[in-house]
Amino acid sequence: MILTKGKLELQIYGESHGPSIGMKLIGISGGEKINVEKLQSYVDRRKPTASVYSTSRLEPDELIIQSGIKNGKTTGEKINIEIKNTMARSTDYDDLKCIPRPGHADYPAFVKYNGKMNISGGGKFSGRLTAPLVAAGGIAVQILEHHGVTVHAYVSEIGGVKGTSYKRNISTDDIKNIKDLNFPVLDENVKQQMLERIACAKNDKDSVGGIIEAIAFNVPIGLGGALFDSIESNLSALLFGVPAVKGVEFGTGFDLANMTGSQANDCYFYDGNEIKTKTNHNGGILGGMTNGMPICCKVVIKPTPSIAKAQDSINMTSRENVKLEVQGRHDACIVPRAAVVIESCLALAILDGIISGEES
Repeated sequence: MILTKGKLELQIYGESHGPSIGMKLIGISGGEKINVEKLQSYVDRRKPTASVYSTSRLEPDELIIQSGIKNGKTTGEKINIEIKNTMARSTDYDDLKCIPRPGHADYPAFVKYNGKMNISGGGKFSGRLTAPLVAAGGIAVQILEHHGVTVHAYVSEIGGVKGTSYKRNISTDDIKNIKDLNFPVLDENVKQQMLERIACAKNDKDSVGGIIEAIAFNVPIGLGGALFDSIESNLSALLFGVPAVKGVEFGTGFDLANMTGSQANDCYFYDGNEIKTKTNHNGGILGGMTNGMPICCKVVIKPTPSIAKAQDSINMTSRENVKLEVQGRHDACIVPRAAVVIESCLALAILDGIISGEES
């Protein structure tokens, strides 16, 4: 699976229950400082925890750097990082080879690959493949910090329980410690309500989804371009590469439909020698280009489709309608773990814009 945008090329390889997964990142120049310990900690934010919402598949996700980083600096060569799958349990999926799981890629993949795809854990369509994506994002985050750009993501809604949103004009001070939280929310008062909502779904053999918001501060002006070179389209390509993402909006997004032009326009003003806008309804992007205001995007994460509750499906061998109860180790809510994945996508899109701008 290859994503090429601008000057960066990201390749993700492996399967959920294969021997390993990994990523290859091409286009990073030599000499960039990378703290490998910090990178490992960044990837660890995606790992399951001993909580009500996490899977019991507790993979260590230890990063094995094959090439591209040496002695704490990039070499200019392709960065290749591998992650071993140490806790795969393919037998959980023996009964699903001919019964597609609702909400999963099983049926269209069966047709596309003539029944030859390894369906265990979702194969290459699994959220497991977001681990190497986060490794690439962690590299991007560190390089962006050298440019003074900071990227953050947090949970704003789970199962209808709403927390604080960026529409409150969040500053860097409000969000600076969010990366230290296993359950990244801006308002601790709603965290317990969200956990109770997840527990309720889990007790009912079900799952819930939610919304993740991501913000980038101090982004250079003019990244991106017109039409298909827009920063929105580049970022969206990354975001929709995350298996659970089903909706993306920028700034005020769909609520702009209910506003007038005078309400939706972000008017300019001088703050000392700095040019800013009084509002940020457009999410820091105009004409496909960054305008110097924080980039704000919101991502919808669907409920985890693997649930123990009985669902209708089909047996493609006997050609019968059947009931299916998915067994195995699954998250009751993937949203808290997915925040760092969305953060990684935003970081990669911004870094690609910076590198492309430098080389244009």
